[in-house]
Amino acid sequence: MSSPIPERGVAREAIFEALARYTAHDLPWHDGRVFGYVYLAGAEAEALGRDAFAKHLELNALDPTVFPSLLRMENEILGIAAEHLHAPEGAVGLFTSGGTESVMLAVKAARDWARRHRPEIARPKMVLPETAHACFHKAAHYLGVETVVTPADPETFEADVGAMRAAIDEETILLVGSAVAYAHGVADPIEAIGALAEEKGLLFHVDGCIGAFVLGVMEKNGETVPPFDFRVPGVTSISMDLHKYGFCPKGSSVVLFRDKAVRRHALYACSSWTGYTVINTTVQSTRSGGPIAATWAVLQYLGEAGYGELVARMRETTKKLAAGVEAIDGLRLMAAPQTTLFSFTADDFSVFVLADLMKARGWYIQPQLGYGGHRENLHVSVNPANCGWEDDFLEKLKECVAEAKKRPGVGVRPLVQKVVDTLDDGEIDGASLEQVLSLAGMGGGEVDLPEETALINEILNVLPRPLSEKLLVEYFNELFVPKRTPAFAPGEAPPRESHLGSSRRGGPANGPHTHGPHTNGHSAGRPRANGQRASRPRTNGHPRPPGGFVRRAARRLSEGLEALEKTPLGFLARRL
Repeated sequence: MSSPIPERGVAREAIFEALARYTAHDLPWHDGRVFGYVYLAGAEAEALGRDAFAKHLELNALDPTVFPSLLRMENEILGIAAEHLHAPEGAVGLFTSGGTESVMLAVKAARDWARRHRPEIARPKMVLPETAHACFHKAAHYLGVETVVTPADPETFEADVGAMRAAIDEETILLVGSAVAYAHGVADPIEAIGALAEEKGLLFHVDGCIGAFVLGVMEKNGETVPPFDFRVPGVTSISMDLHKYGFCPKGSSVVLFRDKAVRRHALYACSSWTGYTVINTTVQSTRSGGPIAATWAVLQYLGEAGYGELVARMRETTKKLAAGVEAIDGLRLMAAPQTTLFSFTADDFSVFVLADLMKARGWYIQPQLGYGGHRENLHVSVNPANCGWEDDFLEKLKECVAEAKKRPGVGVRPLVQKVVDTLDDGEIDGASLEQVLSLAGMGGGEVDLPEETALINEILNVLPRPLSEKLLVEYFNELFVPKRTPAFAPGEAPPRESHLGSSRRGGPANGPHTHGPHTNGHSAGRPRANGQRASRPRTNGHPRPPGGFVRRAARRLSEGLEALEKTPLGFLARRL
């Protein structure tokens, strides 16, 4: 078998032609008919973000002493976020890769804060409504925190604060609320949860990943918004994605803390190994400078006025779409939209079938399974690219509803129950997965992506939730497998003809190291700016004999230690 990596490099043009073929079956996310996953402010902002991302792609935020530019940009981004969320003086934050990482750091901070201040807790718990994002469950799973899930109001989808109060016990460390919750676009009663957190002496995290940025802009635009940010007493941390309604490239989120006393528990340091000292502000160690620079650039480019205009347009589109959906016979809104999100459902036909019919007409709406007392539904996240498409969307939706009503019910429940009855202690193995996939018309060979998802969603919807999760794990365990065949057939693509060239910008790959440690940043023999000549490079591979160098090094070490004593680090050393 030939190696999957080409023996010789492939020409640039052939590579991009192949990439275009690969993405040909992706959703057409640029044309404004995708509700979710992609948030676009327009071609100019997108191009600006891409350019800033690419120019800082190789920079590494792991060590701010090497790339102080990234530290400056990150702190300025956090300053913008702090002002947006009305954080008090002394508030701090972290720049992360997305909402999930932001939430994980908030949960880690709460867990480690409890270890320090409440060491008697053996099994820390967080109380959260059933509408809270799945990333809280993921964080709990990774960090050994137990989730105590409370019901939401079946009509408003707001967190039931009374139920949260009843769920608190001596091991509770964290309360969670959303502004807004992703599924239905509804904000929890943040003021009431904050008061409860203060009463019980608990940390309280507000998940504003999808809603906080929009809510802040809506308020500046003169709209009335529910209290949600640091102005609410009791709120100790807030997460807010900037790659959603901040319209920054992917990999951009922040988590803010009311003070450093809590934030320090989100950080991680390790010097107990043989390599370099590690101090991480996020789950990641190596972090590309691309997302940081791109986020900084887009925030500067759009500005307050730009965001105000974009949010106003999205709000008008959201209202028009929600009213249009409500007017279609057979559909009903789950809740009135509070920002730019809403969801809707149907009682007499399958919303999963409706989603497939809309996709066949070029529209993507996100299916959501039913849970607890909440019916399965379709989710809409409006972004500026959707503005102007309202009439076409509603026209196609009305057509698809009429067609969906004619479709017979899927009726998978009896069939699924037969499969469930055959499982050994609820465990799904390869054979069980094959049975369930066969029900969905996906069995009988290599696992692949389905063209239509209605049937598999119907199956997932009726399975007990632990089983549906196991099924999804098995399915993805089969889906993501190494492909060991070459991307290009022999002779299909022309080889790369050019030499690789310089390993650094502006010089030959194997030429003299004009920025190496031996020439102090100057070419050998070339006059410096002050008229002196640079030291000659060593050619024999041996160090120069000690002498003046040792004396200078000793003097600098002494001066450095004296200066260190005056720094916070020196103060800390004396305290230890």
